[in-house]
Parts: sequence; structure tokens; C-alpha cells
Amino acid sequence: MAGKKKEASLQASVTNQEQWEEMLATKGLTVVDVYQQWCGPCRAVVSLLRKIKNELGDDLLHFATAEADSIDALEKYRGKCEPTFLFYGGGELVAVLRGANAPLLQRMIVEELAKEKLVLEQGGERKGIKDEGLMDDEHADEEETPQQSENEESIIVPASKSYTVAIIKPDAVAHGKANEIIMKIQDVGFEILAHEERTLTETEARDFYQHKAEEACFEDLVQYMSSGPSHILVLSQVEGSANVVPAWREFIGPADIEEARREKPESLRAQYGTQTLFNAVHGSEDIDQASRELAFFFPNFRTASVTEQDGEEERVERTLALIRPDVARENREEILAHIHKSGFTVALQREVMLTEEQVRQFYSQHAEQDYFPALLQNMTSGPVLALALARTGAVDHWKNILGPSDVNKAKEESPECLRAQFAVENEPMGLLHGSENHEEAEREINFFFPKQQTLAVIKPDALEEHKDKIMEEISGGGFRVAQLKEMVLSKEMAEEFYKEHREKPFFNQLVEFMCRGPCLMLVLTKENAVEEWRAMMGPTDPDQAKETSPNSLRARFASNILHNSVHGSSNEQHAEEKIRFIFGDICSDAELTGDGGTDTTILAKEQDSSADENTGTSRSPTEDMSNNHHEGDPHDSNPCSPQTEGSDNPEHPN
Repeated sequence: MAGKKKEASLQASVTNQEQWEEMLATKGLTVVDVYQQWCGPCRAVVSLLRKIKNELGDDLLHFATAEADSIDALEKYRGKCEPTFLFYGGGELVAVLRGANAPLLQRMIVEELAKEKLVLEQGGERKGIKDEGLMDDEHADEEETPQQSENEESIIVPASKSYTVAIIKPDAVAHGKANEIIMKIQDVGFEILAHEERTLTETEARDFYQHKAEEACFEDLVQYMSSGPSHILVLSQVEGSANVVPAWREFIGPADIEEARREKPESLRAQYGTQTLFNAVHGSEDIDQASRELAFFFPNFRTASVTEQDGEEERVERTLALIRPDVARENREEILAHIHKSGFTVALQREVMLTEEQVRQFYSQHAEQDYFPALLQNMTSGPVLALALARTGAVDHWKNILGPSDVNKAKEESPECLRAQFAVENEPMGLLHGSENHEEAEREINFFFPKQQTLAVIKPDALEEHKDKIMEEISGGGFRVAQLKEMVLSKEMAEEFYKEHREKPFFNQLVEFMCRGPCLMLVLTKENAVEEWRAMMGPTDPDQAKETSPNSLRARFASNILHNSVHGSSNEQHAEEKIRFIFGDICSDAELTGDGGTDTTILAKEQDSSADENTGTSRSPTEDMSNNHHEGDPHDSNPCSPQTEGSDNPEHPN
């Protein structure tokens, strides 16, 4: 049992300035993994750090992760996608390592720990250093500073620096070869611009490999790629190479393992692959595919197309697409195929029934136009499919594909455009929508996909054994932890928390189980947070989860329908109620719709009593959309969501 607790606390999580200052006061050497909110800590070195800690067994050696976005002292590190490790002794910075170079990291830890022990035991001199990331740059060139800062925050890959997406597949990860492969990648000179460990859902695997849909092995490929975690990397070019794509493909070798072993025995696939399907690694086939794959995995990762003339920046962006009811009923799949073929990634998707009030709110600028009554009638006649599409130049590209908004004009001037192809007879209005500009795109996406908060609970049965894995899944799923608290529920609190189940035969069992040990309560923030978290949890019954959602948390970590690992709110109203019950009024509109800068993390503490008194009272347009359909059991899943697999059985606890 002691070993498990040690593993769980290997790296202290530092997410605000107060915790940072407490960490600096820790006696001994602290190695800090500084990370960005969008990509998370460097998971590739966790097993190495655990190995070092176990081998040295030194109480003066500490490890921590620190989120640069929320710590004032790390402001200059924001926007840097390269892994960075800071070494602190006695509150002073004593060493810095950039890049996940495992052998060098291990050597530096041993050396710096020896130096720190010398200082503490013999009164030696501690030699502090200054790192350019933390320097005030008071003497830097005034003209260069703003440009450097802008580039760092934007996480730009210049046009002169090509990139490709690499995937270390589930078979290699399952065999513990991920870190070894990453070291080899860096040893030959590839630069890792971004790194994320994640388990693809079946839907994501199908979308990613949709260009192979006609191949006989497609279903096996989908099952394999969604069978466990993969490591997703963005690699930049090898020194002296004009294009990283062929350099990477040369390094990984042929897709056929036998061919790779015969012709490229030093390649990654020859060394780590077992058969053609289980060939260890993936590489983009060309620059265009690399761009599409980058948008698929890292929609907020910015690239720059810098011309010699004006230095204009091109970046991955999002736009809203609406497929109105008439077209959604008949041509949905065909339109989605066009979208994928055009290089878009569907970042968010939901099907909703709109009320007249919601249509008037969304199209308020068109309310006085002659065509508005027809638009209103059409938009409320059936389900609307809303999509957030991502790619470089998404807004303009989607508008070009749609063509003119007037259908007759579209047929005459651009017969190949989507509005012309999918026009409905005697209907002059186009049945596909696209955002007019970047500002409208964000407003419209926020309308259909508002930032939500949901309550998640890691239950007593899972907290001790599976906490780290579940927290990794939460981070990898794009959730932001706005608040967290570890606590033991009293019987009264558990009864109130599950009051909806008071008349159910399992109620007393459930209350007793929830009071058995500590739970971890979390407030998770994300677009469509309620639905996304429920999908990640899977069905309440683990046996059903293993059949229908084998990669879900309950399929992997739950033992039975009572001891089912995790809990999640069933709708926005339920989430607000339970968050207030556990944390009080903590969630303001600004926190939900802002840039996340006001979020804080609380570890086993009560919230500040000065929290906003008005929080938790506002309702988003899409909450109203959901509530139009939530007049039955309050624990039903949200029917507006395209994801229906993860809904819980209302006869059992969440």
C-alpha cells in the first residue's frame, strides 16, 4: 500500500503562484517539469523519474509539474512547446534542461542532487543561475522584445521549418517502448514541437483513417488504434533536411514489417513492429496530410506561413458550419465526406432542435430581412447539425466551398459549390451555413458549444489505485480542472448528494460505499463538458461498458455496478447543483467564457468565502436547447449530443 501512495505523489502538481512559492521553500533539490495548459506535462519521462526516485531513495529529491499559464513567475515560459525542466535548490534556480533527453536528465538529477546535499551538509556555496525564460530582459533590444514575446505566445512553426505528425502506436506503448523510441527520435536530430499521450476513441480512429475506409483491414485498424494509449508527436525537420516528412518516413521504414526488416533493418518499424498492422509507428505521407493531421490532433497549434514580402501568419483556426434540417435528413453523410475531403477536422459536433427564440437570437442581424420567416420556419422544422470545423484558413476556405448564399446565383456562378449541389427545389435560400469572419466564428461556436462545467468524482474504489491514470485521461481529453478537493463524505453529505436515488433499493449500499474512504471531487471545464465527461466514463454497468465502450474509464477501472470508479453529472442543471453542494458558488460566467486565466486549483481546501455571489445563475443558449428535452428523469444523458453510447442507466447511481 505504501508503494502505491509513493507512486501517486511522485510529482507535486503546482498550478498557481502560491503553490509555486511553497514549492521553492522545499528543502532539497526539486526538478520541475514546466508545461503549457494545451499540451500538459511531459509524460515521456515519468517512468524515468520514478526509476530514479526508487533507485536513489533520497528524501531530499523532489519532482513537480508546473503549469506556466497560471503561475506569474513562469510567464516567460508561456507558449514554449519544448519540454523544459528547471532544477531548484534552496529556492534558487541551479540548472535548466530543455528537451526530453532521458540520459542527460538522469545525469543532471544525480549531479545536482549531490551538489545540493553538499550545500546542506557542509555549508558549501550554492551556485544559482539565470535562465533567459525568467529574466526580465531589461537590457534586451527594445525592438526585438515585442516580436519575440508575440512569437512565443503564438507557438509558431515558421514556414521555413517543415513539420510532420508522428504516432507511437498502442502496441509499442503497451510493450513499454515509447520512451526508448522518443530517445531515438531525438538522438537522430528530430525536434519534438508537441507531445501528447492519448487514447483514441473508435470515432476518432475512424475519422483519422477515413482515407483507408475502403481497405480490407480498416475495421481491424480502427479497433487496434483505439485499443490503448498512443503518443502523438509533432516533429520538426532534421538538420540539413529541406522536408521533414520524407526524412521521418525514411527513419520509420516501410509499413510492411518483413520488408522493413529486410531492406531497412535499422528502421523503427523493423525494430519495434510485429506485423504490418502492428507496425509501432505512424508518419504523415506528405505535407498536405501532415497539415490535416496537425489540425486533427492539435487544433490550437499555430503554424506560420511567413512570406518575404509581408510576414503574414497562417494558423489553424475554427469556423462554424450548420447543416439545416432539410439537408441534414437526406445528405448528412455526403456533406461530411466533402468536409473531410477538403482537409477539415470536425473538432466539435452536435445535433440540436432549436426553438424560435434561439433562432431569433442566433440570426438577430437578419430579423428584418424578407427571407427571415422562411429561415425561421426551416431552422425549427427538425434537428440542425452543428459542426466546429478546424484547419488553416478555415473561415475563408469553408465560405469558398459553400459558394454564394443565394442558391440561384450559386447554381449559375459556382455549380460545383455545396450550396448548389445540395439545393432543395423551390427553396431560394441555401441550406448550409458558414461563419462570415473570425469574430463571428467564435461567437457562433460559443453559441452552439458553450464552455460548460461538470462535476466529476473519482470514487473510493478507484482513488488509491487508479487516480493517476484517470487524471491523465482527463488531461488528455482536453478538460481543464477548475477546482479539485479530496474529501471523505459524511453519511449526511452522501445521502444529500444522492438524494435522487433515496427510494431506490441500492441507496443505503451506495451511501455506505461513498463514505468508506476519500473521494476526489473535480470541477471540469470544456466545451460540451457534461456530454464529453459522460462519454469518457462510459455506461454505469462495467459489463455493458466493456461491450459498448471498451476504452471508457468504467470499462477499464470499475469492478461492478456499485464500485464503478467515477461519477459524472447527467446535465448542466444537475452539474450546477452538485458543484454548489460540494464547492459552494465558485463558477463565474467569466471563468466559463474567458481565457481560463482566472481558474485556480484547490487541493483539499475549502474555497475562498469571497467567491462570486452571482455564480451558477446564468443559462447558456445550448443549456436551453438541452432542457427542451430534459423533462423526464434528471439522470438521462443529453439527447442533443451525437454521443449517446455513454449514457447512464437511470435505475443506477452515476
